[in-house]
Amino acid sequence: MKRFSILFLLFIMTTALSAQTVLELWPNGAPNSTSNPDDKAQLTAFLPKKERATGRAVIICPGGGYDHLAMQHEGTDWAPYFLQQGIAAFVLKYRMPHGNPDIPISDAQQALAMVRQNAKNWNIDPDQVGLMGSSAGGHLAATIATKGHGVQYPNFLILFYPVISMENSFTHRGSQRNLLGDKPSKKKIHEYSCDQQVTRATPRTFVALSDDDRAVPPINGANFYMECYRHDVPAVLHVYPTGGHGWGYRASFDYHIEMLLELKAWLKSF
Repeated sequence: MKRFSILFLLFIMTTALSAQTVLELWPNGAPNSTSNPDDKAQLTAFLPKKERATGRAVIICPGGGYDHLAMQHEGTDWAPYFLQQGIAAFVLKYRMPHGNPDIPISDAQQALAMVRQNAKNWNIDPDQVGLMGSSAGGHLAATIATKGHGVQYPNFLILFYPVISMENSFTHRGSQRNLLGDKPSKKKIHEYSCDQQVTRATPRTFVALSDDDRAVPPINGANFYMECYRHDVPAVLHVYPTGGHGWGYRASFDYHIEMLLELKAWLKSF
């Protein structure tokens, strides 16, 4: 009965979803053009009412192995959750790399820059803009967090069952191939293994994953957390006993409520 009540409350929360606005990231033409002209980068904005806005914003990067995007359960389904906390949510439709990592990276960096450039109009504090990513989207978010700077750098990071390493022993091979090509060099593998790029400047991080994930080895997220710890970066790691891979915002995930409460508590902690 308690679980039903909580789920009913979450259902009611979804009715508060504000009108969404779809923005073209590159209205004047994108850099690093792809072979597919229909693959365009977009940002879908969900803004809380002005009186509820806390100034915080989250840019959400769905996963999909750098082959496609799970736009719903790893993207737009999250919007009501953040809006109820007065947090603006932006779902990023980034372009597929086809072996060129600069393509999705430039899209994520442009998304951060766009949110900050419009911060005043959207009731956002430019120093409270975070990145969130699931699976391969987690790799993209972590890459920006360890390589970005200035307006292209997040203030905090949320990672769900992320692909972190490009090392053959730990990576998700489909993500590696789609991002770096069939035979990436050792230099490229190192450069895009996010755990190897953590520094003291890496933003505070929330990591959540399942112990029984058979798609992306849990060591990916665990190693990123350990490197944050080694470099004195504030971070938390939540490992759920079951759930596998790709649960996103799905209520069918056994630890869905616990995960939402833990993320909310973390967001309130700073």
